[in-house]
Amino acid sequence: NAVPEAATITASDNCDLDVSVTYAEVRTDGNCIDSYTLTRTWTATDNCDNSTTGTQQITVEDNEAPVLDSKPADTAVECDAVPVAANIGASDNSDQAVDVVYTEVRTDGNCIDSYTLTRTWIATDNCGNYDEATQQITVEDITPPVLHFKPEDIVVESNAVPEAATITASDNCDLDVSVTYAEVRTDGNCIDSYTLTRTW
Repeated sequence: NAVPEAATITASDNCDLDVSVTYAEVRTDGNCIDSYTLTRTWTATDNCDNSTTGTQQITVEDNEAPVLDSKPADTAVECDAVPVAANIGASDNSDQAVDVVYTEVRTDGNCIDSYTLTRTWIATDNCGNYDEATQQITVEDITPPVLHFKPEDIVVESNAVPEAATITASDNCDLDVSVTYAEVRTDGNCIDSYTLTRTW
């Protein structure tokens, strides 16, 4: 983006008071679209076809990397609050349409709802210069499920012991929470006096 405009050159002659100056430019491509050589030639010719040529060679290079518009910070979130990947653009001194490639890698933790996401954005210009941003999201499940019903303690006659309730549960991450049930009997002072401890 810093290629200079071609100079306007004049010429003088011992006889011709209005010397004609022609200009030509030749581009020679380099190893990428934004690296090339410009050969500029000015030719002054008088009325008798005597001529003089001046040449300028401009080597154009793209060694400057593009710049990503933003770089998300690392974060830790609950498993039901994982943010959507940011849509990040980039700008460049030469390339007007920088390609940004996004990738995401999941690394499992100690359970299905605890893991790490490594998100990477790489902006690459026409000449292979690049800028990179990496965000690490630590996903955790630290909220316990919620039982939908918790029976109260009761005292009943031995012939009126209720059936164990069927209890379900919900969770912020797990859509199919497992509920286990256990019952422990503690004998009292006779065969029909006892305590049942039921746990879900």
